[in-house]
Amino acid sequence: MACCDKSETDLWTIPLIALNVSVRKKLELYLNPRNMVAADWMVVAETMGFNYLEIQNYEATNNPTRKVLEGWQARSTDASVGKLLSVLTEVERKDIVEDLRPLIDEDVRKYCESLKKKSEPPVQVNDIDSCVPRDRVGLTLEDDPDGAPELFDAFICYCQSDFEFVHEMIRQLEQTDYKLKLCVFDRDVLPGSCVWTITSELIERRCKRMVVVISDEYLDSDACDFQTKFALSLCPGARNKRLIPVIYKSMAKPFPSILRFLTICDYTRPCTRAWFWVRLAKALSQP
Repeated sequence: MACCDKSETDLWTIPLIALNVSVRKKLELYLNPRNMVAADWMVVAETMGFNYLEIQNYEATNNPTRKVLEGWQARSTDASVGKLLSVLTEVERKDIVEDLRPLIDEDVRKYCESLKKKSEPPVQVNDIDSCVPRDRVGLTLEDDPDGAPELFDAFICYCQSDFEFVHEMIRQLEQTDYKLKLCVFDRDVLPGSCVWTITSELIERRCKRMVVVISDEYLDSDACDFQTKFALSLCPGARNKRLIPVIYKSMAKPFPSILRFLTICDYTRPCTRAWFWVRLAKALSQP
């Protein structure tokens, strides 16, 4: 039986069954897309001990992450919450661990409370395995939790030192005849929620495209790194024009290699600067 006293819970003793549907669905959101720049479900499956033929079989399913978790839970005696977090850390998916840890801790708390009410740990716990989704809450200033979510033409990925250029982007693209709608985190997102959860929701479901403001400071930003890799994992390759890199000042560091296959909007070239905003606005206006 798992140790669930008032002291800090040993997550290695908590079985995987303790994790709610909501946590599992977020894991699927992160890991199902094939990813060339971050570990996906295949890397996680290999780390869990699945062999090549098993992984090939899971690849043929509609939801491989779900099948991997179910298979791991069924066959492994050490398929615990602690082991899952260890696997995600080992494959360098710190973003997933940081995003899901509050939800995981809440699920573990509910699981431990259910054990106290019964002499034997249940196979299924209603509070944990409920399929009732959490209510959607407002993420942005103009979001209506009771209506349609607020949508944007583009999510702007930037670091704080580049905010002056972001202000110029707002002026050129929103306050002119282009009338585009940009998602600028510091301006549009309500405070108080997990950064990783909000940015994932906005990039995947609320924004048609993402503009990445490239600078030396961008290369040192964990948040920008996560946002860029997440967007690339949703839509690999340049054919769908989902992600648009922008350079507005000279750089001392090399341009990020994961973006070199994408066409760049370069504000640093005086001879083409007159066309810069027209090209960017046209790209963001595409359906």
